[in-house]
Amino acid sequence: MSSCRALMAVSALALMAAAPVCAQTANDEAIPEIVVTVQKREQKLLNVPAAVTGLSNSFLTDVGITDFAELALFVPGFEVQDQSPNNPGFVMRGVTSDSGTATAETRVSVFQDGVSISRSRGSYVELFDLERVEVAKGPQSTLFGRSALIGAVNIIQAKAKPVLDAKAAVSVGDYDFRMVDAMVNVPLGDTFAVRVAGRTKHRDGSVENLLGGEDFNGLGTDALRLSAAWTPSDALGFDLIVNTQKDSTPGTAFKSGTWNPTNPNTGAVLGDRTPFGGAALSDGFMNRDLGLERTVTGTTLLGRWVLNDAWSLSSISAHRRFSASEVFDADGMSLGLLTAAEIAKGSQWSQELRLNYDAGHAVSWFAGLSYFKEEASTAVPLQFDERAAGLFLANALNRPTPQSLPVLQATANAAFGPLAPYLNTAHREVSTTFGETKSVDAYADATWRVTPKFELSAGIRYTQDDKTSGYAASVESPSVLAAASQLSPAISAQVNQLATQYFMQTGTAPSQALIGQWTAAVTQAAVAGLPPVGIFKQPTPGNGNVVSRDFSDDGVTYRLVGRYLFSDTVNGYVSVARGRQPKVLSGDSGATPLAQPTFTEAAAETVDSLELGLKTRLLGGRLSWDTAVYGYKYENFQTQVATSTGGLITVSAGEADAYGLETQAYYRLTPGADIFATYAYNHARFGNGLYKGNRFRLSPDHSVSLGGRFKFHTEALRFWVTPTYTWQSEVFFENDNDLAKFQTAVPNLRPVGDTVQDEKQKAYGLLNLRLGFAPKKAPQGTSWSVEVFADNLTDEAYIKDAGNTGDNLGVATFIAGEPRMVGVTVRVNY
Repeated sequence: MSSCRALMAVSALALMAAAPVCAQTANDEAIPEIVVTVQKREQKLLNVPAAVTGLSNSFLTDVGITDFAELALFVPGFEVQDQSPNNPGFVMRGVTSDSGTATAETRVSVFQDGVSISRSRGSYVELFDLERVEVAKGPQSTLFGRSALIGAVNIIQAKAKPVLDAKAAVSVGDYDFRMVDAMVNVPLGDTFAVRVAGRTKHRDGSVENLLGGEDFNGLGTDALRLSAAWTPSDALGFDLIVNTQKDSTPGTAFKSGTWNPTNPNTGAVLGDRTPFGGAALSDGFMNRDLGLERTVTGTTLLGRWVLNDAWSLSSISAHRRFSASEVFDADGMSLGLLTAAEIAKGSQWSQELRLNYDAGHAVSWFAGLSYFKEEASTAVPLQFDERAAGLFLANALNRPTPQSLPVLQATANAAFGPLAPYLNTAHREVSTTFGETKSVDAYADATWRVTPKFELSAGIRYTQDDKTSGYAASVESPSVLAAASQLSPAISAQVNQLATQYFMQTGTAPSQALIGQWTAAVTQAAVAGLPPVGIFKQPTPGNGNVVSRDFSDDGVTYRLVGRYLFSDTVNGYVSVARGRQPKVLSGDSGATPLAQPTFTEAAAETVDSLELGLKTRLLGGRLSWDTAVYGYKYENFQTQVATSTGGLITVSAGEADAYGLETQAYYRLTPGADIFATYAYNHARFGNGLYKGNRFRLSPDHSVSLGGRFKFHTEALRFWVTPTYTWQSEVFFENDNDLAKFQTAVPNLRPVGDTVQDEKQKAYGLLNLRLGFAPKKAPQGTSWSVEVFADNLTDEAYIKDAGNTGDNLGVATFIAGEPRMVGVTVRVNY
């Protein structure tokens, strides 16, 4: 779809939405007004001079949104890739934030009640029992602080209230899907209340495991939240919120596009190379099957003290911790060429104090201080079957059907001769990144109502970071494969020397049996004397000592906004803002065993933006229509690239530009019929440097969502229908756009270049449908409902990721999106 056709489609939708208006009466109900706190105070969405999408809990429930990936479908300019709960990608206006290394910074901030949970491996949390979700697009560093370079998502959780309330929902569906949500809110006196809410969500995998065992791409999450509220007076209140989430999911189907799925013992082909068929992956390691085990916990204390009618003081205190271990088959075939894991840990402490002033005069403002401390580590163990790895690096591993294990052994014996018995079938190397950050922020923001119709807002934030980046690598046992090129000539030379000495001493040629004995002895002595050499990761000094570097970073971000009230229901604004991502120091293995690691610095990334927006509430409040156009200029755009040792480091890819348009409309046709639509156009391209002219990864040029909520009733029952359709244009999964010039053969890493540009997803759309009913009159104090749902109703085949770790070796893997899933939900409210 071209940008012109997409714009015409949205315009046509708006006209169709407006057409029936004249037939409605002036008494029709208006759509609900969303109140948000993006500018650190409660404001109607209409009055916030920024591109903000606010979604209420009722909307989330009606549309069936339970996680970030579903949420993003209805927020223009926002995309979320859910490879697994441990490896999400948050994309705002074309810019992706998904790095799992402990030293990386995020570009899109995720918050729970104002507390940053942005570290990638702990940010993907379940969305349940919420008040609303606020998504602010554009540089938000001034308002939200660190890592809000291009946007922020704030999850506002439901708090304990002084009322007795309870509800539950049970869902079952295809692939043995089962989900239970429950909440109980209990008042304990006039000033104290507690609330307990939880979710358990499980589903079998949708990609068949052709070797038996659990199918791939399943779900397994249990989450619990305890909150307590104490309000000793109208002027003073505290909320304590404790969250815990446990994820235990089967493995991700990293389906190879190079190798047929086979039985490793017989070599029999079991399926095809499409991303949607069954997968035959190698077993896990570290006494673990393929899959994820993750625990996330957090404790937040919110305090608010209203000093008088003009002054208020807010406090946010938080501690958060996560621990995640995910095992995956990085090459996507049944032979153990490369199996990998990621073990990530992190903990953070934060404290923020903010003072707000608003006496109803021309000037209002807020100012604050915050402290943030984080410690994180990410270990990546790699396990190689050196037989398969050796043949692969020599380009002798059959394509597309690799050898069976017995043939693999025989081929390795022939290829490596006397070294073959010493090839390790489970050689392991581990690299670990460490990051520590201590950060202090000071910020202030003021709004001046110049006239009753015109106001100016200006904000500034200063951030000072003291950081440490560390790196360590270790090798469990020396790799004969890695040293083979040096060992083989040395062994041959030693055996020849022995043979020469024997001939000189005896005058006869040595027998083949004697030469074999000499070869075995010399080989054993050479292998025993090997240093801890690795295939990809060379160990740091001491075979695993941590080497670290301290550095500091500081910078200023700002915003300047002008808002004009054309009327009480039409606002326009223009804003200029700067976002900033701190500089990054990435560690990687040295070129030789026990050498010092190398550290690469990527300068701080900045983005300057210009945005113009129009916000309207028309037709007696029945139509909400917001539109924004924007342009960005990035300097020192940070991206991750693979090194010759198989690692990932952050480097500057030069300049980049983006411009686009976002619009969102919500229209109430009648009190029982609502329609809504969003459209985003984003043109994000690299301007110079490494990827000049390329598109940003995970960034469609166009995305659309359409939907409606239609309710009707009989004398006894209420019915509703909620159809939604979401569509996006083509996306690439890497910044290199899978161009052949970036996929050339590399000795000892990628023996064959990848010349096929297939690591992308063409344009596609998803249709969802929800049908429900409930009694018109429920028993006193209770209500119930039944809803049937169908996600991806047309069973659209699409991929949600491609490339991955295997791409570094030239054997990209692909992850299939979810197929059609149908189920039913029963809700009970008290």
